This record gives sequence, structure tokens and C-alpha cells, in this order.
Amino acid sequence: MGAAAREAPGDEGKPSGFSLIFIQMYRTLEYLRGITSDDCRRLRSRGIEHTNQLLHRTSLAIDRERLSKRTGISTDRLLEFAHQCTLLEVSGVDRFLPVVRRLGIDSMKTLRAQDAAELHAKIVEAVGLAGAPSRSDVQYWISQATALDIVEEPEETAARRVIT
Repeated sequence: MGAAAREAPGDEGKPSGFSLIFIQMYRTLEYLRGITSDDCRRLRSRGIEHTNQLLHRTSLAIDRERLSKRTGISTDRLLEFAHQCTLLEVSGVDRFLPVVRRLGIDSMKTLRAQDAAELHAKIVEAVGLAGAPSRSDVQYWISQATALDIVEEPEETAARRVIT
């Protein structure tokens, strides 16, 4: 993982021992499930180094199409990666992401559709009470899923009638 450090606002010019440092963690592309080293190489050749950059370059269908043409990665695969990136944006979910995925939650849409009490119970069953998030954490995840869902879903193509 890469980290970007910067001084706190108002601390410019102060001795380094006195300034507060904010560290912002970005997850490398390899953090995504199912991504290959070839996919990472292709994305990096387009300036995409971490999941946050990938999310912002794949949120809209037109951007996924453009990136697909430039990298050779299918739009469906880019959409799958975008969904994973949005889940990583939910505060606190990253630690439980493998469990959440096993429960069939692979996008903000499926997270948003969950009942907090039921999801919490399933996570407790999977990892045990001591290792599970609190019910309020799970409720918070679901509320964030509404606010952070920025991925545009592909439009359903209507079946065309054949006139004979």
C-alpha cells in the first residue's frame, strides 16, 4: 500500500516536529479480487496506480468503455473492479470484505439492500462474536452504501421485436 503524507492546514512553515501529519492510505490494484498482474500493468500504463483512481476512472459507463478500448480489459471486468473499489470506500468494511463477499455482497446496491440485523448476525456466525463488527457498524456501512454509490450501472437493452 502506498501512503501520501501532508502537513495539517495552518502548519506550513513550522518545524517538522511540530506539524501534524495526515496519512491517507491507498490500496494498490493488487488488493482487488480477481485482478491479474497483466490487468495491473495495463491500468498502470494509463496512470491508474491505486483503487481510488480506478474507481474514479470507471464510475461512468462511457469512461469504462474508453478505458476498455485503451487497456483491452472488458467493460464488464472494469465494472466488477469498480464495484469492489466502492466497497473499499465504506469506512470499516475493508477488514470484513472477504466475509461480506462470501455472503454475496459484491456492490453498493447489494449492501444497501441488506437488513443490518440480519447481516450482522451472518457476520457473527461466520467470524464469531469477538471478531465481528458491532451492529451499529453494520448499520453505518449500509447508510454509507447509499451516499457513496457513484458507479453508473449499464443500461438494460430492451429486446427488439422482429417484424415478419
